[in-house]
Amino acid sequence: MFTTPYLDSPAGLLQLASSFNLDVKNPMIFNGSQADMFGYTVKQFENEEGKWLLIGAPWEGQPINRMGDVYKCPTFNSIRPACVKLNLAESISVPNITQVKENMTLGTTLAPNPKGGFLACGPLYSYKCGSLYYSTGACANVSSNFQVVNTIAPTVKACKSRLDIMIVLDGSNSIYPWPSVNKFLIKLLEKIKIGPQETQVGIMQYGHSVTHIISLNQYNTTEDLLEAAKKIKQYGGNQTKTALGIESARTEEFTTQRGMRKGVSKVMVVVTDGESHDSHNLESVINNCKKDNITMFAIAVLGSYNRGNQSTVKFLKEIESIASSPKDKHFFNVSDEKALVTIAETLGEEIFALEATPDKEATSFKMEMSQVGFSAHYTKDSIMLGAVGADEWNGTVLMLNNNDVVIPDSEEFLNKSDKHNESLAGYLGYSVSSVAVAGVMWYVAGQPRYNHTGQVVIYTSKGKRTSIIQTLKGEQIGSYFGSSVCSVDINQDSITDVLLVGAPMYMGTDKEEQGRVYVYILKKDKFQYEMVLEPIKQQCSCQSQECSNSIREPCGSRFGMAIAWVSDLNLDGYNDIVIGAPLENNHQGAAYVFHGKGTIINKQYSQLRWRTGGDEIRGYFGQSIDGQMDLNNDGLVDVTVGALGGAALFWSRDIAQVTVELRFSPNKINIQNKNCEISGRQTVCVTMEICFRVRLKPDKEPKQSIALEYNTTIDSARRVSRGLFNETHERKIQRNVTVFSSHCTKHLFYMLAMEILVEFVMVDPDKGPVLDASLPSNARDLNCGEDEKCINDLILKAETDLIKFSLAITLKNEKENAYNPRIVVTYSKNINFTGVGQCFCQRDANALECRKEYVCLITTTTCNLCSAFHIG
Repeated sequence: MFTTPYLDSPAGLLQLASSFNLDVKNPMIFNGSQADMFGYTVKQFENEEGKWLLIGAPWEGQPINRMGDVYKCPTFNSIRPACVKLNLAESISVPNITQVKENMTLGTTLAPNPKGGFLACGPLYSYKCGSLYYSTGACANVSSNFQVVNTIAPTVKACKSRLDIMIVLDGSNSIYPWPSVNKFLIKLLEKIKIGPQETQVGIMQYGHSVTHIISLNQYNTTEDLLEAAKKIKQYGGNQTKTALGIESARTEEFTTQRGMRKGVSKVMVVVTDGESHDSHNLESVINNCKKDNITMFAIAVLGSYNRGNQSTVKFLKEIESIASSPKDKHFFNVSDEKALVTIAETLGEEIFALEATPDKEATSFKMEMSQVGFSAHYTKDSIMLGAVGADEWNGTVLMLNNNDVVIPDSEEFLNKSDKHNESLAGYLGYSVSSVAVAGVMWYVAGQPRYNHTGQVVIYTSKGKRTSIIQTLKGEQIGSYFGSSVCSVDINQDSITDVLLVGAPMYMGTDKEEQGRVYVYILKKDKFQYEMVLEPIKQQCSCQSQECSNSIREPCGSRFGMAIAWVSDLNLDGYNDIVIGAPLENNHQGAAYVFHGKGTIINKQYSQLRWRTGGDEIRGYFGQSIDGQMDLNNDGLVDVTVGALGGAALFWSRDIAQVTVELRFSPNKINIQNKNCEISGRQTVCVTMEICFRVRLKPDKEPKQSIALEYNTTIDSARRVSRGLFNETHERKIQRNVTVFSSHCTKHLFYMLAMEILVEFVMVDPDKGPVLDASLPSNARDLNCGEDEKCINDLILKAETDLIKFSLAITLKNEKENAYNPRIVVTYSKNINFTGVGQCFCQRDANALECRKEYVCLITTTTCNLCSAFHIG
């Protein structure tokens, strides 16, 4: 809709634009199970069969397990699409380990391979060593025909179950009751895999002397060892010679004759309930064990002390000295013999943690809980895999190049400030991306829990060495700054222009999770903060007084949970951005579209949001986004948005550039030249020709005609028109016109020079192309001389009658037309103003006299004159 004036001048030019070119009313909907989290990830994909959507369902298989899977959904079928589960989880396999694929959440991460195929990751893929589970993560490398080529699990290691364990039991008379010791042994041993190529366990007992009960290589199965352990009796003794027991185990049991294996880690577990009677030898005995690389576990049983109300300080200090460092992982104490069984499982876990940390001095997890595949990104020549659980959940990023895996040293991503533990459980690798800078590749990794405010690390990588170029810091605790990152080449010159960083849990003033996206632009080899993008503020529908804390859910938008660049959505030559806000509108969700321009992003979003409709998609719309491909072969990139239990594919529409040109005959109006007769009266007639021309962006002819509806109004700025159309004898006409490339139509009106309004819209705005919103929406034809600039010369003459205190005003124009002139009269507060006379226009020579009557009680009054004040 727009207004075009017509005055004495050559033809005017009119351009029309409106609407947004995603078809939000007719998306293709893909439905799945909410409980399976179908729609958690979405990626567009193409192979020789056609074009597809890949949709991740990481909880597929619940409630028994959450193994997860990926669905392929055809986009080339016009009917309601049926998605097919790929059953990728069945093909994930790592040899020589005990796999635990239940709850591995396959489909949490999807990454299309630019060379064909894609990567599907389950970061909670685990394997079992003894009684311990290690969640290292794994990814399925899937071919273009949806077959698993191989499993990528770079941090999985074969269990080092070849431990030689000696259990040294205090069998003195003070241990009571002895069956509690048997229960402890059974609880500890039942989860150990016993065998010549697995773990071996020997048991000995000491008091005033030593009794060898079971040698290391005596039993080859767990079942046989358990049967023997049940029958172990207490040998007794009036003394507790702990040093003797330890030294005998070191020199007599850890021998090849009794089954010790060379190169196998040695472990000794000492259980005692009293201070040793040979404590003078204890220090040297412990040092000998250290020299032999024996890992020592010590358990102090306080039963006899508690029963006799004796001090335990000296006893605990002695037994703690036996344990290896760190003491908190190798030293235990229990209140009495019956409590031994309560620590058996914990002790077993600490022992088998040695399998995953072969360094005897290791005190923490490295890659055992790495959760590889939490994020993934293909660069030009490698794959980035985020591993948030590495290094005790500080996180890291693995690089895969062909068959080579590079795991950076844990210190590589630390800086001097990290000595204060800012990176502790920072989750580096929560999100990953890359940046192209003048022929150099930079890598980007989000760390949303760093120092509780989050950060993004920008770095280069060469082998295991990384060089940090820059870190971007979050500003609010708990905002999860860095949980999503997206680098964008706005102007398509192969150089990154913008880096976007999401902080989806950024709190608003009402403690709602509104979310933010920070925009950084690349300047002089550094990213500089440019602006912040924010959603429409959401009010929490449930106030604290009305809701129970136990059922209260987060409110806000979580704007920035997903960020994706899309390929030139509005066909202006610049790439664009789509940002998800899955909690918006009471968890219904929304997606915001921001257009690129030059090397930056337009802060104003072009589309407010897409609302889910009916029961088709049931919430969290915007949790995943992709828009890289033309899925229906119309030459336009389409956008996919994931939700909880579904996904929606929005087709892009052509953008029609419709220009309207007005031509008038005659193009100069002489009101004295009556050139036609209307209803028996001589008057001035003008033929108006309206010409529509249609082009599709970026610059192509339309493939089909476009139906337009237009309205034309004569003298649209006035209440009463000074002209009428000959065909209707009214000031307005409405017509439909079909335009393929161009079309002209004529209308005759009789009137003086006037302003004309032309309005038109698409007949069916939901089909075909939409109108370009970037073009001017009006054109004016002004009678202002050859230079088309209205330079007027108004001469004001005022006369006053002191008796009547009346004022007569005459306005005269000496030059070109003046439009919508006003006269403002200011008078003294000492004068009692009564009113203004009726405003009328009377032409006298080159003067136009206007009067107007109305009551005015202020000291300034304004008289609006005729909208067009022409020269005489």
